[in-house]
Amino acid sequence: MVKQSIFGRIAQLAKANINSLLDNAEDPQKMLDQMVRDYTNNIAEAESAVAQTIGNLRMLEDDYNEDVKNARDWGNKALAASRKADEYRSSGHAADAEKFDNLAKVALQRQMSAENEAKGAEPSISSQREVVDKLKTGLDQMKGKLNELTSKRNELVARSKTAAAQSQVHDAIKSIDFMDPTSEVGRFEEKIRREEAKVRGQQELAASSLDAQFNQLEDLGEQVEIEARLAALKSGNTSKPALGASAGGQGAESTVDEADFDKL
Repeated sequence: MVKQSIFGRIAQLAKANINSLLDNAEDPQKMLDQMVRDYTNNIAEAESAVAQTIGNLRMLEDDYNEDVKNARDWGNKALAASRKADEYRSSGHAADAEKFDNLAKVALQRQMSAENEAKGAEPSISSQREVVDKLKTGLDQMKGKLNELTSKRNELVARSKTAAAQSQVHDAIKSIDFMDPTSEVGRFEEKIRREEAKVRGQQELAASSLDAQFNQLEDLGEQVEIEARLAALKSGNTSKPALGASAGGQGAESTVDEADFDKL
């Protein structure tokens, strides 16, 4: 029963469809590592069982060979005793002849017993040899499947690592994609653009303020020139107005009525 159960286990493992198991694996590396360990343990167990079965077969064969040898030896002894009896009978020693004939019969009886032992062991030996051959075949198939499983495990682990590396490279490339507004560089560029726009706005505000200050200075300059010319008129200096006097005059015109000039 033990040998039959071990053989059934070997046959079942040898027929296992490894590829279908891998297709359903959520974590191929962990599952494959466990499968390799389990399969290796099963092979070690099977090897031990096969070795024990082979040992039992060798014991049966040794017993069989011993029975065959004993049958041959007892046959030779029966022959020797029979010849000795014939010699005594030829020399007229009937009693001694009878004695050796009896010894020959005993040897023949033991020869027959040994032959029966050997003959009875032949079916068991034949059956045991068949079982051993099947166990060896199943064990070889298991080792072949283990090699296939190990190779598949290495392939999937390598593919998994390659896929992970490709994913990391893709993420790295995406993070520095200048055209992608969601990338780190894109977000940093957008931040700088906003800062630059803020600076331009501040510059425009500063420029408007400077223009207003310069305009105030120009108005102040006109008033100073007008006061200077007026002072010159009052002092009797009627020299020709300097260039730009018309501008000053225009500044004064804006504060008087044209009719006032008609009264002069």
